[in-house]
This record gives sequence, C-alpha cells and structure tokens, in this order.
Amino acid sequence: MKTIRFPHPLVLLVGFILLACALSYVLPAGVFERIPDAATGRDVVVPGSYHRVPATPVSPLQALVDIPKGLVDAAAVIFLVFLAGGAFTVVDLTGALRRGVDWLLEKFRGREAVVIPIISVLFATMGALENMQEEIVPLVPVLLILMRRIGYPVVTAAAVSIGSAAVGAAFSPLNPFQVGIAQKLAQLPLLSGGGFRLVFLLLALIIWIGGTVRYAQRHRITPETSEEADPKGTLVTGRNHGLVLALLLGGFAFFAYGVLKLGWDFEQMAALFFTMGVLAGLVGGLGLTGTAEGFIAGFRDIAFSALLIGFARAIFVVLEQGQIVDTIVNSLSAPLAGMPAWVAALGMMGVHTALHLPVPSVSGQAVLTMPLLVPLSDLIGLSRQVTVLAYQYGAGLCELITPTNGALVAIVAACGVRFDEWWKFAFPLYLLLLALGAVAVVIGIVVGL
Repeated sequence: MKTIRFPHPLVLLVGFILLACALSYVLPAGVFERIPDAATGRDVVVPGSYHRVPATPVSPLQALVDIPKGLVDAAAVIFLVFLAGGAFTVVDLTGALRRGVDWLLEKFRGREAVVIPIISVLFATMGALENMQEEIVPLVPVLLILMRRIGYPVVTAAAVSIGSAAVGAAFSPLNPFQVGIAQKLAQLPLLSGGGFRLVFLLLALIIWIGGTVRYAQRHRITPETSEEADPKGTLVTGRNHGLVLALLLGGFAFFAYGVLKLGWDFEQMAALFFTMGVLAGLVGGLGLTGTAEGFIAGFRDIAFSALLIGFARAIFVVLEQGQIVDTIVNSLSAPLAGMPAWVAALGMMGVHTALHLPVPSVSGQAVLTMPLLVPLSDLIGLSRQVTVLAYQYGAGLCELITPTNGALVAIVAACGVRFDEWWKFAFPLYLLLLALGAVAVVIGIVVGL
C-alpha cells in the first residue's frame, strides 16, 4: 500500500488556492448578516440571517492576484517572523544558544528523554496562555541543534514546539484567542469550567508527550557533535553568553506579560524581538556591523517559512471573495438542528473539524460559528459550555494536521520535514486526542457542565 506523499509546501498551498477558486464557481454564494459585538470587539453573525447573494466567482487570474493580497493580509505575522528570525540568528551568532544547549545536555546526560517533556510543557504552556504559533518559527534552528545533539529525528523539533503548543491551546482553560472569545460569544463567565478543562489538558499532554518520546526513542540516530549539529557555530566569536541568555529569558518573560496583560498585537511582539536581537548582538560582542549582518542572515534563512504563512492566508482571501465561506458554514451547521443533544455535540466537533480547512483562524472560526451554534444548543437542550468544548477540541486540534495552517506548514518546512512525514507521526496522536475530546464532551453532558 502506497503511503500518502504530500507535494512541496508551496505547491500544496497554491493547489488549495486554485481549489478555492474552483469552489467559487460550484458553490452558491451567500452571506450572513453581521453586527458589532461589544464583548469581543468583533463583528458576529446574526443567526438565521443567511441568504443567497449574486455569484461572484473568482477567476484563475484573480486567484493569482489574491496571493500577494494574502501576503499583505498576513503582513503583521510575516514581519514578526522575519524580525524574530533575525533576532534569534543574532543570538545564535554570539554562541549563547550553543552554550545553553551544551549546558542542558550536560545536566541531563544519560536522561536525554527528559528533555522532550520539559520543552513540550514549556511550549504547551505558551500555547495555553496565548495561542503561540507563528512565534515558534524562529526558534526552530535552536530546537534542531538540540535534537541532533541528542540523536532524535528532526520531526521531534516540530513535535515539541508547534505540536505541544497546539495541544496546549486546544485544551486550554484560558486561551484568550480560543476559549476566551468563544465564552464571551456564548455569554459565559471567563475561565468557567476551568477545572474540567485542566484535567483533560493534562491527559492530552500525557498522550502527546508520551507519543513524542516513544517516537523519538524508536527512531533514535547517532547523536551529532556540536560542530555537525551547528556548522555555523564554528565561526562564532561572541562573548558574555550568560548575559545574552539572561536577556533572552527576560525578553520572553516581557513578551508573555505584553501579550497577556497589555494586549499586544504582532507589531509590538516584532518590535520586542528586534530590540532583543540588537541588545543581544551588542552584549554578545558582535558590534553594530556584526549584529546587522546577523539580522540579514536571519531574514534570508527564514524567508521561505515566513512567506508560506501569506500563501496560506490567500486561500481564505479567495473563499471570501467568492462569498462561499458562509455557505459552507450554513450547510454544515443546519443538519445539527434535528439531532439529540449528545449526537449534536459530537456533530459540532465534526463541523468545526471540517470548517478549519477553509477557515484556519481559530478566533475567526469562533466569531463565525458561535453565534449560530449557541442558539441551536439552547433549542436542543445542550449546555453552552459543552458547545464551547466542541469548538475548542474540533477546531483547536485541527491545528496539528491542517495544511492550510500557515504556521504549521512553515515550521514543518523549517525543520526540513515533508508534510507527509509529519502526518505519519502526528495523525495517530491526533486521532487519540480527538477521541479524548469526544469523551470530554460526553462527560460534560453527563455531569451537567
């Protein structure tokens, strides 16, 4: 039996753009009416307001024009990735990251498998706190060095980072971009049901981390030396490694504070990373010219991964221009009305799973679907909290496998892993996590969550 082999990431995304273009000729155009929502500061759909509109099919030429439009739409994210990538390259050139990796390996010599749970929990925590995704791209080179030094396959670099962050975000009790928005739209108290979610978050992390460790141990290879794992490191002439690492940790702490307490957007994050890179270069002894050259090298290395995010965004641009996003949402959600509550809840998970391909933004999906599904859940006697759970697990877990998720495709590509290789690793764990989410939804109904 032949295994699925995904094409090159760029070919894959352009193929999805053209598929979206073709669907605009096949599916009827339709829209929901929208009104501003004070709680979330976004426009939300009016339930029952779906209506047909004149067709606006997107021509192949227009679909190609939508690629740069997608890049423009994702500009804030793309430039965050560029500036953060440049900053981490500067930090790497000081030699501090290699010194940090050496220290970590020395501390856990003979117990290297412990490194995976530690790093996974860190990324899962950031996923649970602020839906960390694109910010991971610049960290990939460091993770690759670490995994090569231990002797683990490079796919584990993606697993401990974007994989753990996605699991943390999907099962989070407080992720403001998923459960936070969904609970506001469902008119539920923020952090309500937090204890219930926390239990299943822990179970989910056990599944994901356990699967990652098992895969890493079964596919272990000969560990590489410091020079083999990081050839560029041999040219490093930096100093003050401890100060550079302290600056890095302090920058991450301020980053978390800015996102959680100050409401930072991508522009503020990018400015922080740029500043951190400049300071690291100067403290690390690279000088102004060396720091500038480090940024340029980082821009060059990260360019492909950053641009993939814009190509993924272009898919949604085409679907919106064809006015078929709301048609897809309406056609998937309408059949749920005649189902028993528990069947409808599991059906909602399926709907969110299917919708995440054309609507890869979890926050955008919440704004689109919650106003439709919350009144429906009231009619069939389904708890609003369970409705939010179905959204979290259905949409959030798709972040692990959806090729229209620009951050996932970018990180997998940056690791040098084909997407079919990632699927071979991630898909069995995804199915286990989806089953866990279904169990949580059913238990939530039984206990009256």
